[in-house]
Amino acid sequence: MGKSGQGELPGIVRGLFPAGGAFPLGLGLTIAVRGLARRRPELFDRLGEFRAARYLVAPSDLDFAFLIVPDGEHATVRTVSARHPQSTDVAVRGPLLMLIGLLDGTLDGDALFFHRLISVEGRTDALVALRNTLENAALRPSDLLGFGGGLGRLADGGVEAALNLARRLSTPRGNHRDNETGIK
Repeated sequence: MGKSGQGELPGIVRGLFPAGGAFPLGLGLTIAVRGLARRRPELFDRLGEFRAARYLVAPSDLDFAFLIVPDGEHATVRTVSARHPQSTDVAVRGPLLMLIGLLDGTLDGDALFFHRLISVEGRTDALVALRNTLENAALRPSDLLGFGGGLGRLADGGVEAALNLARRLSTPRGNHRDNETGIK
C-alpha cells in the first residue's frame, strides 16, 4: 500500500487502541449511529439497497477493523480482528488518519486510491453510495454524538484538535502538503 508509514498513527497513539479493548468502541459507535438514524433518517434512506451492505473499514495501523451495517435504527458497528477475514460487501483499508480524512472530507478519496494509499475491494458501488451520502450530509462529530449548541461546538473543536495533533505527530518534519491528495 503506497509509501510506508505515510499517514499512520505514531506508535504511542497506537498503544491507546489495543485490539482486546476495541469491543466497547464498537458498542459506542453502534449507539451513536442508531441515534443519528433517529435524528436524520434521510441519510440512511439515501443509501437505498446498500443500507444492509456490510462495510469493512480496516485501519492498517491498528489490530482491529470496523464491520459496519448502516441499516438506520438497526445499524451495527462491530470491532473485528484485522487478522481474520470477514464476509463483507466492500472493504476499505488504509491508515486510520487517512480513513478519517475520507470521512471528514479533508482528504480526496480518489487521489488516495490512485496513489495506492488506500485500497478498496468488493462492491465499489456500495462504497460510492456511502461516500456520496456522507459528503452530502456534511456531518460533524457533534452530529454523531447528538450534541447541539455550545456542547456541540465544544465536541467539534475537541475532536478537530485531537485529529490535528495526531496528524501532526504522524507527519515527518519537513514534509509539505500534497495538493492532489491533501496529505502532508
